[in-house]
Amino acid sequence: MPHPDAIVIGSGPNGLAAAIALAQAGWKVTVFEAEATIGGGARSAELTLPGFVHDVCSAVHATAAASPFLRTLPLARYGVEFIDPPSCIAHPFDDGTAAVVERSVERTAAALGGDGGAYARVYGGLQRNWPQLEASVLGPLQWPRHPLALAAFGLRALRSADGFARSTFADQRTRALFGATAAHGMVPLDHPLTAGFGLVLGAMAHIVGWVIPRGGAQKLTDALVAFLRTLGGEVIANHRVTSLDELPPARAILCDLSPRPFLKVAGSRLPASYRRSLERYRYGMGVFKVDWALDAPIPWRATECAKASTVHVCGTMAELMQSERQAWSGIAPERPFVLVVQPTLFDPSRAPAGKHTAWAYCHVPGGSTVNMLPRVEAQLERFAPGFRDRILARSVMSPAEIEGHNANYVGGDIGSGVADLRQFFTRPTWRAYSTPVRGLYLCSAATPPGVGVHGMCGYFAAQRALADARA
Repeated sequence: MPHPDAIVIGSGPNGLAAAIALAQAGWKVTVFEAEATIGGGARSAELTLPGFVHDVCSAVHATAAASPFLRTLPLARYGVEFIDPPSCIAHPFDDGTAAVVERSVERTAAALGGDGGAYARVYGGLQRNWPQLEASVLGPLQWPRHPLALAAFGLRALRSADGFARSTFADQRTRALFGATAAHGMVPLDHPLTAGFGLVLGAMAHIVGWVIPRGGAQKLTDALVAFLRTLGGEVIANHRVTSLDELPPARAILCDLSPRPFLKVAGSRLPASYRRSLERYRYGMGVFKVDWALDAPIPWRATECAKASTVHVCGTMAELMQSERQAWSGIAPERPFVLVVQPTLFDPSRAPAGKHTAWAYCHVPGGSTVNMLPRVEAQLERFAPGFRDRILARSVMSPAEIEGHNANYVGGDIGSGVADLRQFFTRPTWRAYSTPVRGLYLCSAATPPGVGVHGMCGYFAAQRALADARA
């Protein structure tokens, strides 16, 4: 094989984005993927029964649709079609009703009663100001182009989700709706910065929608690979790099790896002080994931849930906070917060005619070995009586199995590291994408701006590599 200009280890969205950015600059790029299927956190497979397509990790791709880099690529030409369901989020309650987030800020606010005005002010403002905030929210720490807009956003985002919800919304239902969105950050909701997750992810619902790719997450990966190949890039699957010493010479090596697997591959080349910094990097909660093949849709008691791609199953804000606090503290929750995605309601191509799939996970302590399946299904039965009767088959993944599918997810942490105040702005160290070794870079979700199928970590790492090569 001719020596490439750059080698990328890992074919997740960030690795592929890095490869594309380098190839667009005229570099010859080779990507090595350890697993047999390309895609990292954006893969699909028949996990249950033949003909039922499930997303192995990521399922809803708002940040892909919003990505400043991915939206410049001709992905539609290579088969990417985003489906925008009628509602983005539904949050059912025990009385048989649900709160709903729609694409329209106005329609969402109108259904929230007395909290409608506050909701419209918060998310209407974010929607209007997003062009000024985008570069800072989806980029590394740097001096902002619009400091006043960012300061106004930051004063809210740095708060705890619980504190922000209590001071902004009067109704417990609205507080729970906001809190469950913030809980995607996998940090207890009384911690600083968690409001930011609720604000950004909630804003995505109104800016681009919580969209799903027709045919599954693999379609997005396949499009990125196809485009990379038109630029002369090469992707080699089923090739696990265990040491940098195995690789041919290259101007740059970019690793779509979180710190622990990166240390296994590159540790011998790193200065001791930098190794110690990476060893101190903290991973957080894991996830316990279930995929179902169903003979009919989930029978939600609240009919509004059938219009949403994503359903947050947890009931009240108090219950949600307890679940997240327990998982953070090492306790497997009895009533876990369950995130449910029901893609075949809007994309029938993923299952045989008349059949359906559902995807769900709950937060658990990192590396937990507790079987959460009965607790997860009990939560769905609580809000969708008769759910178990519709199950044809299941695929269950413990945190260890999640890590087995993707080594970046240590202990089942699909965020590739805790995103709290201590670790959010300097991921994984103050160097971000760079390392002390010339030509060696990190480009995974353990670098800014963090988790999401947006490719921005890879894009910015590639820009750093290109700048260093010019220096």
